[in-house]
Amino acid sequence: MAVLTDEQTMLRDMAREWAGNESPVGAWRKVRDAGEAAGFDAAAFGTMAEMGWTGIIIPEAQGGSDFGWLSLGLVIEELGKTMTASPLAASAAAASAILLGGSDEQKMAYLPRIASGELVATLAVDEGPRHDPANTAASVSDGKLSGTKAFVAEGDSAGLFVVAATDGLYLVEAGEGVSVSRRHAVDFRSHAEIVFDGARAAKLAEGGTGLLDAVLDRAAVLASAEMLGMAGQSFDTTLAYLKQRVQFGQVLATFQALQHRMATLFSEIELMRSAVEAGLTAIDRGGDTRAAASLAKAKANEVGHLMSRELIQLHGGIGMTDEYDAGFYLKRMRVLEQMWGNAAYHRERFARLSGF
Repeated sequence: MAVLTDEQTMLRDMAREWAGNESPVGAWRKVRDAGEAAGFDAAAFGTMAEMGWTGIIIPEAQGGSDFGWLSLGLVIEELGKTMTASPLAASAAAASAILLGGSDEQKMAYLPRIASGELVATLAVDEGPRHDPANTAASVSDGKLSGTKAFVAEGDSAGLFVVAATDGLYLVEAGEGVSVSRRHAVDFRSHAEIVFDGARAAKLAEGGTGLLDAVLDRAAVLASAEMLGMAGQSFDTTLAYLKQRVQFGQVLATFQALQHRMATLFSEIELMRSAVEAGLTAIDRGGDTRAAASLAKAKANEVGHLMSRELIQLHGGIGMTDEYDAGFYLKRMRVLEQMWGNAAYHRERFARLSGF
C-alpha cells in the first residue's frame, strides 16, 4: 500500500465522503434509467470540478493543482466504489497527451478549460472491437483528419478529441467534420463511434515517438484504479451479505468453504492494490511507465474479473436481478477489462518489455 501524505489522505477521505453521501449507487441507477447519451450527471461532474478534481494532474500555471497521478487515482477509486459516472478519467488521460506533447499555445488553449470542468476531452484511439493501437488507419492530409474511431469513452459529451493517426496524435475539436454515433453497451456508459471526415486537426508534436504509449499507460492505470474501487466495494458488499444470509439453518459466513473463498479474494485485491498504486507512482516519478502500467492493468483485469464473478455467485439468484446493485459492478467491470487492453494484451506486453 502506498504511503500517503496528509493532503492525499484528506483528498481520499473527502472523495469517499462525497461519493457515499452525494453519489451513491442509487444516483447511478437514476442516470442509467434516464437513458441520456452522455451517461453521467452533469451537475455532479460540475461539483467535482468545483472541488478541484478535474485539475488534479494539471499544473498550476494552467489552472490545476498539480497534485499528481496517485492523488487522482485515489479519487477515481472512491468514485468506482459507488459506480459514479463521470468523464474525469477520460479528460485526465486526454489532458496528459497535451501535457506531454502539446506546445505552449495548445496547453494554454485547452488545459485551463479541462481543469475548470468546462471542457470534456477524451482519447480516440481504437478502430476495432479490441484494443490495438498499432492498427490505425486514420490519417491527416493538409491539416484535415479522416478516419473512424470505435468505442470512444465519453465521446457523446466530449468537446475535444485526442486522435491517434498514422503519424502521431492530433487534437480535434467537436464540430464540423466530426460525427458522433451513440452506442449502447452493457455498462450504460458513453462509448461512441466517432467519424472524422476532413476535420481540422492540430498535431501534438513535442512528445516524440513514445507519446502514444505514455498516454495509453495513463489511461490504463486510471481504468485500473476505477476497477480497484469496484473490486473493494464488491468484496465489502459480499462479505456483509454472507454475514447476514441464513441458509440450511446457518449464517453463510460460518461455512469454511466460503471463508476460504473470501480470504482468497481479500488477498488478490491487496495484490491488485499494490500493482495499481505502483503504476500511479511510476507515472508520478516520470520515465518509462510501460512495464508498471501493463502490470497494473493485467492484475486489475484478472482480479476484477474474479471478484465480479464471485460477487454474483456468492449472492446467488438475487445477484442476477436488476433490483440489486451487483449487476452494475459486473457489467462495468467487463467493459473496463477490455478498455486499453485486456489481460492477455498486457501480459504479452509486460513479457516483451521484460525481454521474454
